[in-house]
Amino acid sequence: MNPQEHKSRIQSQEEWLNSNTDPKDWSWPFWPALPLYPYGRRRTLRTEIVKDTIWTFDQPHGILYTIVPIRMIVVKLEAGGLLVYAPVAPTIECIRLVNELVVKHGDVKYIILSTSSGLEHKIFVGPFARHFSQAVVYVAPHQWSFPFNLPLSWLGFPQKRTQVLPEDKSQVPFADEFDYAVLDINLGRGSFAEVAVFHKRSRTLLLTDSILSIPEDPPAIIELDPYPLLFHARDNALQVIEDNQANRRQGWQRISLFAIYFGPSMVEIAGLKEIFRDVIKAPDHSKKAYFGLYPFRWRSNWKQSFDALRGDGRPFVAPILQTLILPQAPTQVLHWADKVATWDFQQIISCHFDAPIQTSPHQFRQAFAFLEKQSSINEDSSASKSQQQLQEDFRFIKELEASLIRRGIATPPKEKVMIDD
Repeated sequence: MNPQEHKSRIQSQEEWLNSNTDPKDWSWPFWPALPLYPYGRRRTLRTEIVKDTIWTFDQPHGILYTIVPIRMIVVKLEAGGLLVYAPVAPTIECIRLVNELVVKHGDVKYIILSTSSGLEHKIFVGPFARHFSQAVVYVAPHQWSFPFNLPLSWLGFPQKRTQVLPEDKSQVPFADEFDYAVLDINLGRGSFAEVAVFHKRSRTLLLTDSILSIPEDPPAIIELDPYPLLFHARDNALQVIEDNQANRRQGWQRISLFAIYFGPSMVEIAGLKEIFRDVIKAPDHSKKAYFGLYPFRWRSNWKQSFDALRGDGRPFVAPILQTLILPQAPTQVLHWADKVATWDFQQIISCHFDAPIQTSPHQFRQAFAFLEKQSSINEDSSASKSQQQLQEDFRFIKELEASLIRRGIATPPKEKVMIDD
């Protein structure tokens, strides 16, 4: 998409949203249960992905101004009615947008919570389900909560219509239209579960957290309030925030690096003396601008890090999963990925970042090659410049892993799997 097309798309979406909603409809009063940005005011953007068949519902979501989309997916059932995958915050605006589909296509019949560890997903399921009292709620196995494991009903799930998604898909009433595969890893202090769902008719794979793709330009839902983009587009606290497409793009790319790596190699934190000096001289001391606080110092070649991350747009596994989670059960993960790769999908809709991702089963399977012994992404001394940059950006998460292992919080990764050539 060229810059003019991108600008026109954003303008048309902003005009539609501003003419079809009231700010009170964005309210999410239960935000203190998970106090993440944008706290009590969440916009919802509905997008039709497959005509009269699949829709995404995006909301902004993150920590402070490091925000990315969190996404719900709604699929029309052939016999009428809707299946909802990974609900988002059921604001008045969100429920109205769902009900517009209900009027046209039938009731919400099934709701799927597709993860066991993603609090940012599970916290919305109970409140969402209460708006659709006839829907059956299916949850990924081994749900858990912190600091105590609580019954599903205590977590807000409707007691009489919530059940664990069975591994045998023939036991669910939507088996003719969907395949699914459950990845369920025992981490000792909880579990990591990911339910991959394949909609056969549209050849679309639904995923929660396991696969990502990073767009070069900010997603439309993030551009509805561009301030976080512009906040992170600055090189220092003394720069005046200026709204233009180049700054929005730069801010998004830096946000992506923070969101993916937590501590990207291309940014440094200024010393306390420099931070306080900049706070005093900052042009904006408002609460919105964090009173002038901006400690980040980006290297001049920071864009190399984003380009290495994005690559050619192919899907990849988030570094935190590559390092801390999936290596705990490499054989199990690869068997799951092999099963998913047998499905004839042509696009992936993930719950974060870009969607849809035009890809193939082979490219999906290749994203998990880091679990195989011949994989070179973190080990090959002759790696390309791009791979070397990836190694640099993995450093913070690798150091975090080492620290957690020393403290006994995490366990060392299992051996990689030998794949016959």
